[in-house]
Amino acid sequence: MPTIQCNGAELYYEDHGEGDPIVFLHGATAGLRYFEPQLASLSNEYRTLAVDFRGHGRSEKTELGHTLSQYARDVHEFLRQLDLDDVVIAGWSMGAIVSWEYIDQFGTDRVRAMVDVDMEPSPMKRDDYEYGSYGRDDLEQTINQIQTDPLGLLEEQATGMLKEKPSRELRNLILDEGSQTPPAIQGTLMFGLLYLRDYRDILSTIDVPTLVCAGADEKWRSVESVEYAAEILPESSFELFEDSGHCITVEEPERFNRILSDFINSL
Repeated sequence: MPTIQCNGAELYYEDHGEGDPIVFLHGATAGLRYFEPQLASLSNEYRTLAVDFRGHGRSEKTELGHTLSQYARDVHEFLRQLDLDDVVIAGWSMGAIVSWEYIDQFGTDRVRAMVDVDMEPSPMKRDDYEYGSYGRDDLEQTINQIQTDPLGLLEEQATGMLKEKPSRELRNLILDEGSQTPPAIQGTLMFGLLYLRDYRDILSTIDVPTLVCAGADEKWRSVESVEYAAEILPESSFELFEDSGHCITVEEPERFNRILSDFINSL
């Protein structure tokens, strides 16, 4: 099981194929298994890598460091130790925010292009922002459920994140990956959303091409909110996945892989 020490945390990662590198970053209380269709199929053309954030998947469950800024520093150390340059960073959900944090802290010297998979510029509702997925009451309810009924919350996510009822295999993946993150860490991440910054200013400065993908049946945020990210980015393209909810990489893996490959080949 390949692991790497990044800023005091032992992180599990996978590394497949050869060629131009793509690094996949997963969402909150998820893991790199959501990218299995990409790690396997795209490794015929590219070097495909993914890492479990600290506290997630098969990485160390550290007591400290569960902020998006620290996750970004861990990604920087991961790229540095593996000597990865001209990387395409593909972030899904929270992973997209981590990629924006990375750009804010370290710039784009190592980055060739970015991919935003179903994330809007600010998932928090704000007075000067017409979108936003969560308000304070929403987060309070989720934090309470994490502490009182974490398995029930996972069951809700297993259907709420997808357009169609999940197969037994996909349902097991969602439940297994979600249960890998201890409730204390889940709660810390949810609490952190209360103070999450607005990334509109960061997106407007990103100087590399970015592919933005949205699921048409997304239940947590609107397609328009994700498309808004593409409007802010200086150089972007937008793709809508009609047969997906929030989990595009496992709901439409073949189309996603094809579009990602076409995007990279166009750079």
